[in-house]
Amino acid sequence: MTITQLEYIVAVDTYRSFVAAADKCFVTQPTLSMQVQKLEDTLGVKIFDRSKQPVTPTEIGIDIIQQARILLAESEKIKEIVSDRQKELSGELKLGIIPTVAPYILPKILNGFIEKYPQVKLIVWEQTTEQIIQQLKLGTLDCGILSTPLHESSLIEIPVFYENFVAYASKHSKLYKKKNINPDDIDMEEIWVLNEGHCMREQVLNICQRRKSTQGFQHFEYNTGSVETLKRMVDQNNGATILPELALADLTEKQLDRVRYFKQPEPAREVSIVIQRNYLKRRMIEALKTEILEFVPKRMKNKKKKEVMEF
Repeated sequence: MTITQLEYIVAVDTYRSFVAAADKCFVTQPTLSMQVQKLEDTLGVKIFDRSKQPVTPTEIGIDIIQQARILLAESEKIKEIVSDRQKELSGELKLGIIPTVAPYILPKILNGFIEKYPQVKLIVWEQTTEQIIQQLKLGTLDCGILSTPLHESSLIEIPVFYENFVAYASKHSKLYKKKNINPDDIDMEEIWVLNEGHCMREQVLNICQRRKSTQGFQHFEYNTGSVETLKRMVDQNNGATILPELALADLTEKQLDRVRYFKQPEPAREVSIVIQRNYLKRRMIEALKTEILEFVPKRMKNKKKKEVMEF
């Protein structure tokens, strides 16, 4: 059994194809297939069911691949011991980030991070929570920036900040006429929300469900994955929506007049860096966390007087 063979079976499991796995491992498909077959012969079991398309691991293969991922992660830590002795960070950091956080964090921290760590290549994917969780488990991402808690036992959550939710209302909305609001003030039929698959959608609905009555929940729903689109729908078509607080930074004075804050405890979301339990690139991830903390306002680093919305 070799490290290379373990890398090959993990690649086949990740891409569910011998051809794609060989391409990602920079070897020919026959070479990869031969090494996988050798490992199966050594162990005396079949790791993959080749009769299925896409290729799937057998029942025992699932356990073997899971252990292979752990062993590969531990072997990479040896390289990290050497890297940690070096003064300058270098290498790739593959990051997944949800769309309701990305536009308010990345533009603010990207230049500073690159200037401080010029030898680090930051590769970013903007994806849904479910997609990022899946890729973290597969090891194709090093870390994710997500709204938590996730209740995933195989992942570690490192809370970074707590962001309040605010209402954004047109002049025709009942919310506009109030100075501060509570969930019971929300008219369920006028709220614009994100489409399925976005954790902020569920958090917003959780805020709304705190009303004394949820009858008449038949509001028009526009299917979008963009917070910015929700804001424009209010600007152009009236109604109201719920925004994360960091989205206020780019609002005009006229738009800020449409913002209404919740009474305490203010509904909020916890934003965390999420990693595998056997995670690598610790110094890079810590550097990313530090950069985010330097950007977010001090009040967002404290959980007090906030009610964290789950999804």
